[in-house]
Amino acid sequence: MQAAVPKQYLPLAGRPLLTHSIAPFARCPFVERIIVVVPAERIEETREILAAYLADWPPVSIVAGGRRRQDSVKNGLDRIHDDDQIVLVHDGARPFVSATLIERCFNEIVATGAAIAAVPVKDTVKQAGIDRRVAATVDRTHLWLAQTPQGARKAHLVEAFARLGNRDVTDESSLLEAAGIPVQLVPGEETNIKITTPEDLVFAEAMVAKQTPQIKIGHGFDAHRFSTGRPLVLGGVHIDHHRGLAGHSDADVVTHALCDALLGAMGEGDIGRHFPDHDPAYANIRSLLLLDRVMARAASLRLTVANADITIICQAPRLAPHLETMQANLARCCHVVPGAINIKATTTERMGFTGREEGIACHAVVLLHNPLQQETN
Repeated sequence: MQAAVPKQYLPLAGRPLLTHSIAPFARCPFVERIIVVVPAERIEETREILAAYLADWPPVSIVAGGRRRQDSVKNGLDRIHDDDQIVLVHDGARPFVSATLIERCFNEIVATGAAIAAVPVKDTVKQAGIDRRVAATVDRTHLWLAQTPQGARKAHLVEAFARLGNRDVTDESSLLEAAGIPVQLVPGEETNIKITTPEDLVFAEAMVAKQTPQIKIGHGFDAHRFSTGRPLVLGGVHIDHHRGLAGHSDADVVTHALCDALLGAMGEGDIGRHFPDHDPAYANIRSLLLLDRVMARAASLRLTVANADITIICQAPRLAPHLETMQANLARCCHVVPGAINIKATTTERMGFTGREEGIACHAVVLLHNPLQQETN
């Protein structure tokens, strides 16, 4: 992928690709628990991602993977409960699997014992010889391209790993096949693509764009007067200034405006309704913590931030050097890439209360959407 992080953690439609791959399984009534196998060094990061996006879904466990795919699957298989009967394995880089395909695979496993999603080869297949010269044309009549999910009755997988777990294989169906356990092909979906190259990710973004997700827009506004003896905090950044802002919390007017915009888009009132200024629990609280709670509510509604546009209005201090850090702070809380949060600062040419340096005001507009509302079938 030529990326700094594993592809499963790259953003797709504003949220980690991995969450797209997991979500359809959470909607299946026969899925009782989900086990996510990741590199050991990314367990904590994965836990934070799942806490943000999978708050009220089936129980999710996170397991450290191994050197090979089959080692990782075995580590996950070891966490299966004794009373579990069917195991489905899915690639975290296949974000467009549908609940319909998952159900087809599940039903086939119940009926025959083992199954794999696959699509028939449509193109003419050539066998290459020396210097990539065509050596032969392969009969494609009985050729299929393997996808996931694939799986089997737990007893079959346990048997296959016990007998042949040391053999190098590319997927679980190969291991089952080598163990003499029949595997049934289930018609897959052309849209069930695996993200492997940067071009795949561009194509995936285009696929998401063609969907018609739930979209909600919200506007937030907040203003605080200056006060001596308090730190100035904007967008979670402590700014060197001789006065801070008055307020029950840290008076972070930027984060408050963003919270109001998010709550407005959700139809959840305003920040005062959720975090009243007479409640001692919120005295001097960091507003970024309030933003975390607002985003947890958004996640419970299956809503994600598409983008936000924030305008800070003040005569002083000069904010340009701090905007990038503010952007990073808010993007982290909103679980989006920094480019999804636009922040700008302006003055009123010394007009009004901000122009007279009596305080700071802020407007925020956000777009929330549910990219997982509709499946690609």
